[in-house]
Amino acid sequence: MNKLSGRTVAALVGVALTLVVAAVVVVVTVAVRNAPEHDPEITAYAHGKAVTVPPYQYCDIRIVGEEQLDLSNCRQGESIDLEVPPGYPLQLSLPSSIADAPWLAQLVYALPNGDIVDRVISHNDYPDALALTIDSRPLPELRLIGVELQLPVPAIDESGRETTVPHAAWSIRTA
Repeated sequence: MNKLSGRTVAALVGVALTLVVAAVVVVVTVAVRNAPEHDPEITAYAHGKAVTVPPYQYCDIRIVGEEQLDLSNCRQGESIDLEVPPGYPLQLSLPSSIADAPWLAQLVYALPNGDIVDRVISHNDYPDALALTIDSRPLPELRLIGVELQLPVPAIDESGRETTVPHAAWSIRTA
């Protein structure tokens, strides 16, 4: 009988470990490559609580013909609730896929009599921002009740006018 030397055993163990590591790398690579794409999410934070905000609406964009866009495979979600007490800001953290796009946000405020006041901010106001801080009470009589962040695309309405429509939107109820 042949005895295996310590060097031979160490070499065999090394080869076996290398094969196991290579197999794990292949399995992880295939799993990551085949993972479904994930719609972008934003993070909202107020008064010590953070929530993940999935899209309220998210449509894929296809180019049809030479200059026409088609919104397809639209997915609907829900508005997310996050209480923002008066005097505390709402902070939004945007992934680069949203922050680098021409986004706009509709800030919805309520007056004491119930009337609604809208304010719109956009990527142009914060071109390099990966995070936004929204005042919950920019004036003493205004109270933030919601925010909708949108990614608009150009469109033509029924009367032939150029406009934009959102292909993606994230919605947060704050009151």
